[in-house]
Amino acid sequence: SNRGSARRFSVVETRRPIDFPGLCAKQTKSSRVDRAALLPGVIKSALHNSKLKNTSMSESKKYVLITGCSPGGIGHAIATEFQRNGYHVIATARRAEVLEELRKTGMSVVSLDVCDRASIQKCRDEVAQITAGKLDILVNNAIRSGVNHTIPATDIEIDDVKRTFDANVFGPMLMCQAFVPLLIPARGLIVNISSLSAILPYLFASVYSASKAALDGYSRTLRLELKPFHVRVMVAVTGTVRSNITSHFVRELPSGSLYSPVRDMYDERIHFSQENSPMPADVYAKKLVAAALRGEGWLGGLLGGTPDWFWAGGLANVAWFGQTFFPRRFVEFLTAITFKISKMAFKIAEARDKRA
Repeated sequence: SNRGSARRFSVVETRRPIDFPGLCAKQTKSSRVDRAALLPGVIKSALHNSKLKNTSMSESKKYVLITGCSPGGIGHAIATEFQRNGYHVIATARRAEVLEELRKTGMSVVSLDVCDRASIQKCRDEVAQITAGKLDILVNNAIRSGVNHTIPATDIEIDDVKRTFDANVFGPMLMCQAFVPLLIPARGLIVNISSLSAILPYLFASVYSASKAALDGYSRTLRLELKPFHVRVMVAVTGTVRSNITSHFVRELPSGSLYSPVRDMYDERIHFSQENSPMPADVYAKKLVAAALRGEGWLGGLLGGTPDWFWAGGLANVAWFGQTFFPRRFVEFLTAITFKISKMAFKIAEARDKRA
């Protein structure tokens, strides 16, 4: 009986919780202190991880800067296409307010005059801030619109020639000098928008043709010089593309021009690019962006990758075929037929005979 009671007592005693109030109080207080001490570290770690994630996202984002993005032009279409391919686009124009439509789509918009060194430097600083100091692609598209200097070589003013070269040649040169330091960290790409007129004689556009030929020569050497820094250069040899290029400015022959007897042919020439198989700007942009995004290729770009020379636009394929497989003299003969030079010579001679 006593032994059974002892067993029952033992069972009861072993099931009772052992209470040490002082020790439990100390443990609870210590746990609170430890958790409080750990909280700042946890927050700091979370913030650090978030910062790393944001940095990683920033580093993975691709940036393209495009000059000359005014509505209705090639640059506007190129900007839209790059954005469609996941790039963050920095669109520029002399008057940033004309790019409000692009801003609303999420693009960055910067005011830029490629003929002004101070404007270029300000743009560079803004771009560096947006991109954290690197740039993947620079597209030199801004030009002095071709129709502004569609004028016979014997009639054009030298000051007009200088303005054309400022925009079409010196502007891209200044842009490259300013932005190459941002392109190097990204192993980036420069796209210089050129023209068929750099290769083929383009009637009444001697200055425009000369400026684009100068850009081609500059680009060819620039490509070689930037190879050690893994920055590539693509020249876009552009044919006829539908745009609002002829709506901004209508030019007339000066009085006393040698070409006054063929004024009608001059007026016809002004609209040549918009009336001879022009490629829609969005189609041109898709082709250009696809070529630009091919990457570095293999064997230093010999296989695959972004081409050194990109041909697109109306008449581009014909021009490429002609200048690749036929003598220059024959190509110029065909060009003379295209622009009806024989008819022009006849009308000028006829007018001269009437005056006599």
